[in-house]
Amino acid sequence: MSVFAILLVAIGVADLARSIIEQRSTREGDATRWRVHRIGTEAGIVSLWFGAALAGLLTTTSGWLLVALATVSLAAWLLVSGWALTRDRGHVIALSTLAGGLVAQLALAGWAPQAGGALARWITWADLPWSPEPGRALLIAGLALVQLSTGNLIVRLVLISTGAMAPGPPIDRTQAADRAQEPDQPSDTLKGGRLLGPLERIFILGLGLAGQVTAAGIVIAAKGLIRWPELRSYARPGSAGGRHSDIDTVTEYFLVGSFVSWLVALGALVLAL
Repeated sequence: MSVFAILLVAIGVADLARSIIEQRSTREGDATRWRVHRIGTEAGIVSLWFGAALAGLLTTTSGWLLVALATVSLAAWLLVSGWALTRDRGHVIALSTLAGGLVAQLALAGWAPQAGGALARWITWADLPWSPEPGRALLIAGLALVQLSTGNLIVRLVLISTGAMAPGPPIDRTQAADRAQEPDQPSDTLKGGRLLGPLERIFILGLGLAGQVTAAGIVIAAKGLIRWPELRSYARPGSAGGRHSDIDTVTEYFLVGSFVSWLVALGALVLAL
């Protein structure tokens, strides 16, 4: 599963780069889909091949072929997901592209060379307390990175496909005035989820790896209890300064987004155990 792990790392890095550039460009008023996609693609491909070389995965023909296949899968995910996030269609295709690339690497994992190379030498030299094997270290790193921006993108794609969230390109200054005249979306109302989601997924993954699955369940339950008063506030007319979102819309957004987010974390936990 060494190339599978490297692919996860590359996806996580690429999506994180896309998210950072998109947010920065939005603040500066020069957001373009092409710029975001280009930088994300470059970051992902560089991290994929650099990581593969560092882990000694390019020493065999099968390693080269699997890394090349991973590059195609990465590029397809970045292209299709970037397109789907601004459209009313294509969300299932984007999710299927991501799943297909990962499943292909799992199916061909027997051909992947064992991780080693400079990464193995560094782990031995560093003498880390838990002494991870190179392959497992790569897998945990990849799964952790996917919990960040990639997890948020998966949640967004599902929310858009269910109608709980409207698609749209990055907002620049010319769009801000028009957007201010539109009714608030649940994503505008519950903005904290964009930060809480990654933190929650990392927390669940970390607790699960530590053997504290019960504690991870408590985290999930606590989120609903903490959010409940805020959700209830939308049942009162004119509350919260006259925001447009009602309790049904916001609750649907919260529940769908939360369950998908939890599935991303639990899926990663299954792969890590």
